[in-house]
Formats: sequence, structure tokens, C-alpha cells
Amino acid sequence: MKPAQYLVPDLEPGTFHRAEETIRRSRFIVTMARVTSTAEAKAFIEQIREEHAPAPQNCWAYNAGAPGDTAQVGASDDGEPKGTAGRPMLTAILHGGVGEVAAVVTRYFGGILLGTGGLVRAYQGSVKLGLEGLPTRMREETVRFVVSVEPHQGPDVEHVLTKHRGRILSSDFTFDAAYEVLVPVDEADAFERELLERTAGDADCERMTDD
Repeated sequence: MKPAQYLVPDLEPGTFHRAEETIRRSRFIVTMARVTSTAEAKAFIEQIREEHAPAPQNCWAYNAGAPGDTAQVGASDDGEPKGTAGRPMLTAILHGGVGEVAAVVTRYFGGILLGTGGLVRAYQGSVKLGLEGLPTRMREETVRFVVSVEPHQGPDVEHVLTKHRGRILSSDFTFDAAYEVLVPVDEADAFERELLERTAGDADCERMTDD
């Protein structure tokens, strides 16, 4: 089961966090972004690969889920010796305490070979360096509801929603008062129960599942 709350990068879509260090004349540039799916991770990786196309290596790793969760992970050595880049990077991400994060480490070779152990330390260290300065915020696991009530009961929905730390995604008053809302998972049962009580059972409150 996913934790109800966990840290994620505090970055807007399309933005990223970057840090750089030089190790024995080689430049290691780590670029990090928030990703919530494998597709988002791959799009971000491709963007950085295009930006740093002249670089010999753009190694990458990502975890699109909660910290330590391995359901949506990936990694690549991108031409470095097997096991010296992608896997160490992924290990750093999985143990970094931050979820929904992707990292690309771009290496511009400086002419000095680092050896297998040196490469592992360099790539893993770059991700750790990136995580140290990465802005984060707390993410709450949420449940999405579609709620329909009589127009005069709209304030009841908003009252109960506020009480249970939810927020409105969209609303439509064409026929009745219809809302699409998000509620923290640990408040979902109480929200649904109180809404039905407050509207004397009139509310149509449906939990939605995202495929």
C-alpha cells in the first residue's frame, strides 16, 4: 500500500532542478524533474538527451511512484560499463526519501578513466548531490469523487469538502450541482459519510478509479 503522504519534487511541469560537479576533469551534470508516470519520465529523459546531444553519456534513472516503490522504475547505463551508472543512480533515488523523481546524469569526459568503482561513486554521488538541493513538498494520496446534488445543496458540498481538506477540480451547474473533487485518502470515508448525512442521503457520491 502506498503511504498517504510522501515528499515529491516541488517543481512545475516542464521545469527541472540541476546541479554539477567535476570529478577528475569529467563534468557530471545531474538534471532532475518530477514525473508521475513512465511516459512522463521518458519524455523528460529524451528532452535532456536532446539538450546534451554532444555528451558521450546521458545516463538516467527514475521512480514514478512513492519513495522506495519499484512498480514504475527504470534505469540506463547509456554506454557506460554495465551496472556502473543506471543501477547506482536508481538505488540513490529509491533510498533518497523522495518519490516521483527522474534524474539524468550527463557526463562530459575529461580524459581520465575513473574505473568501475569510480564510475559507480560518481553517478550515485551526482544523484545524491541533486537530491540535496532539490526543492520538495509533501504530497498526499487522494481519492477522486464525482458528486451530484440539488443546486441548493452546493454549499453543503463545499462545507464538507473544506472540513475534510479536499479541493474542487471542476464544477457544473447546468442541470444540478455537479462537482469533481479530490479528498485525501485518509479523509475519504468520513467525507463521503458526512456528505450523505448533511444532504439527508440526496447526494450522489461516486468514487472514481483512474486507469
